[in-house]
Amino acid sequence: MDILAYNREAWNRRVTQGNEWTVPVTAEAIAKAREGDWSIVLTPLKPVPADWFPSLQGKKVLGLAAGGGQQGPLLAAAGGEVTIFDNSPAQLAQDDLVAKREGLPLRTVQGDMADLSIFGDETFDLIIHPCSNCFVPDIKPVWREAHRVLKKGGVMLSGFCNPITWVLDPDLEAKGVLQIKYRAPYSDLELTEEERRRYTDSGEPLGFGHTLEDQIGGQIAAGFSITGFYEDAWAPEKHPLSAKMPCYVATRALKA
Repeated sequence: MDILAYNREAWNRRVTQGNEWTVPVTAEAIAKAREGDWSIVLTPLKPVPADWFPSLQGKKVLGLAAGGGQQGPLLAAAGGEVTIFDNSPAQLAQDDLVAKREGLPLRTVQGDMADLSIFGDETFDLIIHPCSNCFVPDIKPVWREAHRVLKKGGVMLSGFCNPITWVLDPDLEAKGVLQIKYRAPYSDLELTEEERRRYTDSGEPLGFGHTLEDQIGGQIAAGFSITGFYEDAWAPEKHPLSAKMPCYVATRALKA
């Protein structure tokens, strides 16, 4: 299976369906951001701490696999020169929509998050990478490419899933029972065809549960220093595991 093409169409479909991560920010939110009143999320609910960001004025910002018309337009309204890079043309169209509507300095580029060859070395001052590397089978190239295109002294802010979110029995979890069924690292491509049809029949994206070694250790191996860390979760009524533990992580990484 061409996972890049499959997930591209799956996310295009999610835009049509109005998935919450595809709904563009409002004009009111952009107006507030222009006045310095803004925040973004990398994980389900917690805003990124304000002191994780450099001054955005005139800074070159890359939204890595960050389409959807949410983080990018706010960062542009706050003063950044923003490029949004995403696999889904429909997700990128949401950013284009807001940029045109609000007159924002934002451009969009379609591509694979593991291949940033369109950008030169040390192009960006800041990279924003919300929870999205669960849609590629190998994240080590993602970290290496991010490190390459980031300027020295630049910062990368990333969100990702704790691998425990991928190893539970989905049928039991829907009933509130948390029972381990799969191994980590996890891959939807390793399911039986019958199991995988749970997702492919409805055109859902296919995912990958990467280890913390690849998520955190992978950033360090690429040359980053981790300088910030927090955990997050969904509302318990929406996600049974979130009632027991935080299952998403955000990191602040510095390229020295």
